[in-house]
Amino acid sequence: MSDKQKFKIKPFRTFVQMDATGADQIWSSLGDAIDEIHHRNASSLSFEELYRNAYNLVLHKHGDLLYSGVSDRLATHLLETVQRLADIPDSSLLEEMAHAWSEHRITMVMVRDILMYMDRTYVPQNRRRPVYELGLHLFRTTVWEHPRVQPRVTQLLLDAVASERAGLLTDDRTLLKQNISMLLELGAADASNVYERDFETLFLGTTQEFYHRESLDFLSKNTAIDYVAKAQGRLDEEKIRAAALGLAQTTEGPLQNIVETELIERHAENLVKMENSGFAALLKDETKVEQLRDMYDLLVRVPSSVDFLRDALSERVKTDGSALIADQERGQADPPAFVRGVLKMRDRYGNVVSTAFRGEKRAAKRLRESFEDFLNADARAASCLAIYVDELLRTGLKGATEAQVTAELQKVILVFRYLSDKDVFESYYKQHLAKRLLNNKSVSDEAERAMVSQLKAECGYQFTSKLEGMFNDMRISRDTRDAYNTHKKAQQARQAGGSGGKLVDIQVDVLTTGYWPSQNVPPCTLPGPVDEAIERFSEFYLEKHTGRKLSWQTSTGSAELRATFGTGPNKYRRHDLCVSTYQMCILMLFNEKPALTLGEIRTATAIPDQELRRHLISLCTPKHRILRKGSKGKAITSDSDTFTFNADFTSKMRRVRVPLVSMKETATSGSAAASGAAGASGADGAAAGDGSGGAVPANVEEDRRHLVEAAIVRIMKARKMLHHNDLIAEVTKQLSVRFVPSPQFIKKRVESLIEREYLEREENDRRMYTYVA
Repeated sequence: MSDKQKFKIKPFRTFVQMDATGADQIWSSLGDAIDEIHHRNASSLSFEELYRNAYNLVLHKHGDLLYSGVSDRLATHLLETVQRLADIPDSSLLEEMAHAWSEHRITMVMVRDILMYMDRTYVPQNRRRPVYELGLHLFRTTVWEHPRVQPRVTQLLLDAVASERAGLLTDDRTLLKQNISMLLELGAADASNVYERDFETLFLGTTQEFYHRESLDFLSKNTAIDYVAKAQGRLDEEKIRAAALGLAQTTEGPLQNIVETELIERHAENLVKMENSGFAALLKDETKVEQLRDMYDLLVRVPSSVDFLRDALSERVKTDGSALIADQERGQADPPAFVRGVLKMRDRYGNVVSTAFRGEKRAAKRLRESFEDFLNADARAASCLAIYVDELLRTGLKGATEAQVTAELQKVILVFRYLSDKDVFESYYKQHLAKRLLNNKSVSDEAERAMVSQLKAECGYQFTSKLEGMFNDMRISRDTRDAYNTHKKAQQARQAGGSGGKLVDIQVDVLTTGYWPSQNVPPCTLPGPVDEAIERFSEFYLEKHTGRKLSWQTSTGSAELRATFGTGPNKYRRHDLCVSTYQMCILMLFNEKPALTLGEIRTATAIPDQELRRHLISLCTPKHRILRKGSKGKAITSDSDTFTFNADFTSKMRRVRVPLVSMKETATSGSAAASGAAGASGADGAAAGDGSGGAVPANVEEDRRHLVEAAIVRIMKARKMLHHNDLIAEVTKQLSVRFVPSPQFIKKRVESLIEREYLEREENDRRMYTYVA
């Protein structure tokens, strides 16, 4: 225990306050050290000792002395620096400024390290600037804001940028970047706006002035394409320059806006409308898609400017579409050529949207609206499209693969989507489909059904229900024909020993009235053998289907006649003539009489006058002159015109098909059945219209009235009470799949329903309708 060291507790040493003389001495050594640091003689200094001295001054409450002394000493050195910089020529000023700034920062970093304790305690307690920020503040107020320094440095920076833009070689960008970064750091140190005030505002102003002047000058002397390349280059240059000079992020946005405004926004409309080289002019040339894309890429930087491009595209499409319509009206282009022109336009301008506009949705929408605008000017496009599809499904898709058929039909659907009068298309399409099915003129059943499937997918089941019913009728008719042929053979076998000539063969298509387009044409007077064949089929059919009625459509049939030409036994020539039912009725009359007048033929056949004239002219054409017309000229002038059988008719073909001449004035009505079920063999009968007219067919107009009234009643029955505007909107929405009714059309149907007491108006509000149960 005694060997252990004994501890003694000593009293605290008395704290000795540093007096002013001691503090001055310590500050004097610190001031000398700051001078040495400024002159780069710091290697001989003990930074630990200097730190301890600064620590003691602050600890002994002499922080004011230390802080003010440091500030005065720094200001003294900066005064020497600014006096030197003020006398330096412009050629070296940027370099010397950058060097002075670099040296000052090094000094301040070393001084900050010595006075770190003062920064941690004295500065926050007395709300003073930290030492490093104090040094930057003094540099700004003493050096930068000197009247012989700031204006010159700013001007030299602006001149250097201007020289770069002019394509001249400039000093090293590093000097520019150092001076600009100095301004940024000075502003951040004391929250001043020195960078914005002394550089950014002037820089942006000179930039705007430069590009305003240059863009006007360049555009007046060059094409729009050259201007686009120049502007794109300038935009890229400014972006690279901003990064190279270290401009503030707050500067890059306004700089880009100024350049885009001066180069793009101010000249966007002019770039579109410039003669020969503007966007509108380039749209006329299919090979300029890349130039169009370059112009879009430039203008898309200013979104509002792209409206000019979309407007130009829309106007171009409408102009080309109007030209197609004008050609069709003048007869320079048939309906299929019109649709092919529309498809070519769609391919071309669709490529412009996908390539030049980079597939922009707003441009695609504007393209669709432009096509809809000129295609829906009247009902012409719907009828032309139906005729085009008819041509495709008759001959155009012959030999095509399944993929090619699908591709062609999708193009049709593309145009179909643009149509607002889809019911007009349906009407014409149904007429042509009826002719193809009845005459067996389709390329293939698969192609026909594929087209109906496309329409069904586009418009729904109701749109194609009747078309599918037509296919079903044809399938049932084939089964009926097979059954009738079997029945006929069995009947002929039972009567094999009987007498009599060979019976007329008849092939009948039995059609459902509601599915097929109908025409109210009275039946003509058929030859006796044909009437007998009709009676035999009617007996067979009505035995199996009681309660049905057959209405024969003699205006749509076809027939094969075996005719003998020549004047002597050794000169007889036999031909099988493929003719329409009307032509058969006409030719059979000449078995009894060699010459007949128009009036006699009309009386004997009861064929409507217009169709009679058309079929007679078809039999008198130079290539198929089976009859000779007494009067000169192509037209049939009066009932007294005579027609004589031409025994001298010759043809290289044994089987001769006699086509019908086209007559634009022929009514656009289809070939099909009437009440209940109807039968007639298919024919190349009356044309279903050439689609050249723009009016809505009367039968479609009638259907529209019923559809609108049905929609109004459905809506009002569900809603009970509805305002006029809401009713218009609801009806339009429901019927837009088939057609777009006008508000006036709907209003007329509402008035009609009010008269028939389906609806009534509210007494207090005449625009409010109530459903009458």
